[in-house]
Amino acid sequence: MISRRTFLSGLAGATAGLWVRFPCPQKVEASSPSQLIESFAHPPDSARPWVYWFWANGNVTREGITADLEAMWRVGIGGVLIMEVDPAVPPGPVVFSSTEWRGLFHFACEEANRLGLKVTLYNAAGWTGSGGPWITPELSMQKVVWSEVAIQGPRNFNETLPEPEKVEGYYRDIAILAFPAPLDDSYRIHDIQFKATFETKSSPYDTEFGLPRLPISFASLPPESRIDQKQIRDLTPAFSNGSLTWDVPKGRWIVLRLGHTSTGVDNHPTPAAGRGLECDKLSREAIGLHFKNFLQKIMADAGPLVGNVFVSTHIDSWEFGAQNWTAKFREEFQDRCGYDILPFLPALTGRVVGDLEISERFLWDLRNTISDLVIENYAKRLHELVHEHGLQLSIEAYDGDFCDEMRYAAQADVPQGEFWLGRDYFPQVYRSWSWCANMVSAAHVYGKPIIAAESFTSMPGEDW
Repeated sequence: MISRRTFLSGLAGATAGLWVRFPCPQKVEASSPSQLIESFAHPPDSARPWVYWFWANGNVTREGITADLEAMWRVGIGGVLIMEVDPAVPPGPVVFSSTEWRGLFHFACEEANRLGLKVTLYNAAGWTGSGGPWITPELSMQKVVWSEVAIQGPRNFNETLPEPEKVEGYYRDIAILAFPAPLDDSYRIHDIQFKATFETKSSPYDTEFGLPRLPISFASLPPESRIDQKQIRDLTPAFSNGSLTWDVPKGRWIVLRLGHTSTGVDNHPTPAAGRGLECDKLSREAIGLHFKNFLQKIMADAGPLVGNVFVSTHIDSWEFGAQNWTAKFREEFQDRCGYDILPFLPALTGRVVGDLEISERFLWDLRNTISDLVIENYAKRLHELVHEHGLQLSIEAYDGDFCDEMRYAAQADVPQGEFWLGRDYFPQVYRSWSWCANMVSAAHVYGKPIIAAESFTSMPGEDW
């Protein structure tokens, strides 16, 4: 999803969209119609709506903070979700995450405390996932890349293998694999972009739910289009400094140089000082480094306000693409699936390893392993870290994410949906309504007493 929010000018920043936090339905006690009407007219403090409060590209002042918060208090707002963003306005004097910026955040918490408001701070700059200038390429989101050469044997091969794609100047080899070229090497697994990389733009879509419509079966594939599992050779020990030394057997062979590099995706839209690579969503180390370099410093400054006024952090909608590798992925796959991923890596090129059923089952295991790691090493780990310091976590756990959304939402204290003002941004599939339904379902299944919704988000021409 590409979020587009309306900005209102202000000294401290801008507000856009309500952030409505409300009890899960099973927690609501029965009321008479008159009591219900009275509750809507004069809601208790716990039921007051919150607001997205954008600090716009360093244009922040103490006077603006006080003015904004007092205005929110006067109209019955209960709390704020602060996001430092760059909505295409000239940069202000306050550098994101600097000592001055952190001092202003502390002042905002003090003012919120004075007014009886609560504060949530987004876990990074922008409104995408979790990234910043402290994320190095090796700890950024990773993808599998490869190069391939065809070699006719028998012969002695001692040549450099082409280096696969390198993003952000970073590349690491995974393995060098060789196999006899299939007699018909033209076949590729249907919709391999989705099945191996979660890329859906080339997929046929279900018009009701916006999900990839995948065939129930695949036609029988002739043996000449398959890779014989028994003949796949691991040539990694014979590869050094970019060159492969190998006595090639008779026949035509395909040599794959497989590796991983950064996806190159950064957090956005952010001021320059907050922009950097998105952290590896499959790595505990990556989210730990991100937490240490931003939220932990903020909490140290906030002191006793943490957990009292500064109450939570947030992961917004998934707007930074997918990944299919991490440095420890081979070990993680072995632990979860019980077999080595290495001989099946040619399937990532779309080729069939063994037979079609075996390859499809491997790709299913691949996606499930990735889903597990997103949930356990990203969302669950961030939840653990913020809980250790007295904060809660809310997550918009739907749409572009490449994991089990119900389990992803379960890692949040507050699952969060969204709906749009006027026409739905995705009217053909009614996505925003399904997003809210998904989060309500997660709250019911996993016993979350509070759910939230980013509400009345607007498009240009639907301004507040």
